[in-house]
Amino acid sequence: MPERPRLVFLGVGALGSNAAVACRTLDAELVFVDFDRVESKNLLAQAYVKQSVGKHKAEALKLQLLNFWGAKAQAHAVRVTADNVAALTAGASLLVDAFDNAQSRRLVSAHARSAQLPLVHAAISADGTFGLVRWDERFTPDEEGAPGQPTCEGGEHLPMIAQVSAALARVIQDFVTKQLRRDVMVTLGGVQAT
Repeated sequence: MPERPRLVFLGVGALGSNAAVACRTLDAELVFVDFDRVESKNLLAQAYVKQSVGKHKAEALKLQLLNFWGAKAQAHAVRVTADNVAALTAGASLLVDAFDNAQSRRLVSAHARSAQLPLVHAAISADGTFGLVRWDERFTPDEEGAPGQPTCEGGEHLPMIAQVSAALARVIQDFVTKQLRRDVMVTLGGVQAT
């Protein structure tokens, strides 16, 4: 791993934005990739402030980290596609998948495998009863109920979102500092590392 690892967060909605904020003190280069814009409803479960509404999520998160904590990051306000995934993830030490759709997860997984890049996924169930952080070789994405179906829109699952985001941040920290790869399952009964 390079002296200063490059962590590429793919999707900075509920799980990605909260995990990125928790990773702000790592001695690593943070990169955020998300084409979506912050909406008022996102403020309930995502790490954005009211002043970010209307901005691209990647840019808004970059600005918040800089303004609140002096942490620098890069932002790419684009949709990840087969045509740009290699450029967006170039030089990455770790890819962090926090997408909420199976199609994007499969695209990133195929690229990570072909480029031999480490990839960790984070996901939460639609009903908020469990979440997981799992390395690519042990992860199979679930299809959403309907294409483009939003997840984590309201604040009703905020405690689970916080737990899964914290678990993701810890898995990232352990990888960066110790090259350790652990999976984590978060349920209403607790957190279990495997």
